[in-house]
Amino acid sequence: MRMALAYAVSDLSLKDVAAWASALRVAQISGPGLFYRLREAEQWLEQVLGQVLSEQLPQAAGGFRLRVVDATVINGPGPKAVQWRAHASINPTTGSIRAVELTDDSGGEKFSRHRFGAGDVVLGDRGYATARGVYALRQQEAHVVVRFNPATLRTGDEKRRRMYLAEKEAGVPKIGATEFKITIPVPPAATRSHKTWDSAKATAWVSARAICARTRTGEVTWLLTTLPAKQKPAIGILGLYRVRWQIELLLKRLKSLLHLDMLPSREGPTAKSWMLARLIAAALAQRLVQPSGPLSPWGYAIRGNG
Repeated sequence: MRMALAYAVSDLSLKDVAAWASALRVAQISGPGLFYRLREAEQWLEQVLGQVLSEQLPQAAGGFRLRVVDATVINGPGPKAVQWRAHASINPTTGSIRAVELTDDSGGEKFSRHRFGAGDVVLGDRGYATARGVYALRQQEAHVVVRFNPATLRTGDEKRRRMYLAEKEAGVPKIGATEFKITIPVPPAATRSHKTWDSAKATAWVSARAICARTRTGEVTWLLTTLPAKQKPAIGILGLYRVRWQIELLLKRLKSLLHLDMLPSREGPTAKSWMLARLIAAALAQRLVQPSGPLSPWGYAIRGNG
């Protein structure tokens, strides 16, 4: 583990790490020997990372067990645009990582990558606003607050008749929030949700609320939530969503301070081990020093919500 962390965090070459380990009597190993060890260590490093994160229990925020999910691209040298994605889940009360999964460039953003518990409230950006994703959360008895595009997510009224939310944007006031009770049809497994399909063939319907408000620039922002209005009114949902900014700050810290996006090898056999070791270092660091509470940028504030 000490050699894996030294290779990932210090930016030394494998040969230099082997020499460092020999000088400190950590291990007698050659550069090629360390290469083969790291190449075979992916599963073990994943288990270590999972154990370190599982020891850091989540905390409640404002009466809710909040979770925030997002993904970030990790690029290595070379012309290819995307090599890896880190799919993270955090506790926004502390700004600390709760879980993380590494995938290649084919791994998309979706709620089903993460496990949630009954009563969790999960915050996500527009990439997570799919009917299947919202339904998967409700199956786990978790709730969702997610930004969405009314032109790409099929919605209906309480009687399951098609409802075009985009047509209602003209009536959104400059100050305050407007909400609509909606239902979301879940498409059959073999159907792409953004393609044309018959709502009568939906495998399930999810009851939700669509909340909209204007930003300071006059644009309309749409949020979808499954939280009942008695638990959180519309204006409260807008404020709650701003807590999602915590994961943006975390991903920026991982890249600016830990240099997670400076892969020494784009698709080399030790690339994933290198990233896992850096994430372990981040998980250990957050046990020592944690951010002091959730923040959100003033520019994200919704008018009428402070």
